[in-house]
Amino acid sequence: MKKSLLPIILLVLGFGFWRSSDFQEIAAGVAIFLFGMLMLEDGFKLFSGGFLETVLEKATGSVTKSMGFGILTTTIMQSSSLVSVITISFLSAGLISLIAGVGIIFGANIGTTTGAWLVAGFGLKVNIASYALPMLAVAIVLVFQKNKYLRGAGMVLAGLGFLFLGIHHMKEGFESFKDQFDLTRFAMTGLLGLLVYTLVGAAATVVMQSSHATMTLIITALAAGQISYENALALAIGANIGTTITAIIGSFTANYQGKRLALAHLIFNVVTAGVALLFIRPIRQSVDYISAGVGIPDTDFALKLAVFHTIFNTLGVVLMLPLLNRLIEFLERAVTPPDEDLSQPKYLSEAVDEFPKTVETAMRREVKHLYDNAVELILHGLNLHRDEVFASKDIAATVRSNRKSVELDIDERYEARIKTLYSAIVEFATRIGSKDMPADVMDDIYSLRDVAGRIVRAVKAVKHLRRNVNRYTVRRHGAATDLYDQLRTEIARILVEIRQLDLADPDERSSLWLDQERMQVETDEREANTRIEALIRQRELNASVATSFLNDSSYAYSAMRDLLGAARAYYIEREDAMAEVEHILALDDDELMAIVRDAIKDKHKDIAQ
Repeated sequence: MKKSLLPIILLVLGFGFWRSSDFQEIAAGVAIFLFGMLMLEDGFKLFSGGFLETVLEKATGSVTKSMGFGILTTTIMQSSSLVSVITISFLSAGLISLIAGVGIIFGANIGTTTGAWLVAGFGLKVNIASYALPMLAVAIVLVFQKNKYLRGAGMVLAGLGFLFLGIHHMKEGFESFKDQFDLTRFAMTGLLGLLVYTLVGAAATVVMQSSHATMTLIITALAAGQISYENALALAIGANIGTTITAIIGSFTANYQGKRLALAHLIFNVVTAGVALLFIRPIRQSVDYISAGVGIPDTDFALKLAVFHTIFNTLGVVLMLPLLNRLIEFLERAVTPPDEDLSQPKYLSEAVDEFPKTVETAMRREVKHLYDNAVELILHGLNLHRDEVFASKDIAATVRSNRKSVELDIDERYEARIKTLYSAIVEFATRIGSKDMPADVMDDIYSLRDVAGRIVRAVKAVKHLRRNVNRYTVRRHGAATDLYDQLRTEIARILVEIRQLDLADPDERSSLWLDQERMQVETDEREANTRIEALIRQRELNASVATSFLNDSSYAYSAMRDLLGAARAYYIEREDAMAEVEHILALDDDELMAIVRDAIKDKHKDIAQ
């Protein structure tokens, strides 16, 4: 659509430039205004990773809180489009619920009315350019600072400066333009005028992708007498419909939840516009009544338009709120989740790329998705079943009772369920690394990528075990079966312990048990080697089987170390005092190996005595 509109837009601009220099000032004003909107959005994005995301996460407690967040943020940022994109991003990452997202959209529609009040009540009453120039001068100093928050403040200030400058040029352009060309000749009355100008307002907003820019253009043209009040009302209604285009475009790269929110945005704005068109006469009467009550002159059509904009957006929310649950039910039926494909990423999409909180959360959840796939594959590779193992009170007994081979093409399952997800995780980390993300966020992203790598190595190790597990555990092979059962038991036990860690309250998770498990793994591996030597001497195990088992045990214990390392990096937090104590108490590898060697020596001494 953009490509097809481009030549038309360029032709219109070229014709306008040729016919009138004042049209050039209007067009430049719109361009400056839109540039200011872009700078404002980019500036607020530099503040992401902090206050904005924290507030958004807490805005999910109720619909009222969600609406309050939408009103507040849209008022501050003067961009319902940016709020919509942020909301879709958080919804796609699973940080907020669909009903909270819809509440934010409702609030954003009310918040966007403040822009009309700003332009009509301030921008047209004073020499707004006198405020813009000092703001731009200060902003440029801040933009060149290294601190991202100072740069963000500079871009926000510059954005506001360009907004003011754009409003000034639009106002001046329309004032001069009316002397050369009277646009009121194209005014249309009645139902046809309502419909035509509603479509014009929607089209203008689709082109500019900013209802705020469209409203500013409408108000400045109305103040200059270039459009009629009746047509301005229809243009404002159309702008409300056109603003949904940004959310719709943003949903293209989002998951099904993001698409649901974009549909909710479209339904809400179209219904609101329909009600406003249907009841345009009583709403106009309400505008006249309220305007007279607050002292707005009957001829100040710009402020009356701001009153109208506020009334019909608020009316839409009042009408839709009682139907919110039905709307959610409709959205869930209309946009169904895709059939679950465990081989495809669930959370990594371009919709979550822009904000540190959504990036980190999406990455964390995708790594958990990879781990869940890996657990199933590891246990099936050992001829065990996840439900049985996790429900077992005696893992060793459960392992001994499982003598049936699980039908499994482990190489094919690895390619489909593990490798594809790991590739997506690595690609996502690389893509995010090219963006301007906070250093601590990138540290977490790379740490999670390394966790994924450990999980993949654990699965590969079990792939090596698979053949001999089938060979020696489906039917009894004396001591060899006992040895392989022990490996299966130890891996299963670690997976159970990691699951308990996952289910535990984050504040109660401790890294100390991980050190104990690491110690146990090292001790078990050394004792396994000692046991093999004893079994060979006792002629209970031949050298060929012993060699195979030693190779397999190396893979098994390597898998255990990777699983424990992944659990430490994924689950253990180190932000409070207790974590600092645990950091001091935690053992490094050399200390761990020394303790293991001493423990084995002591045990051998006890046996000798």
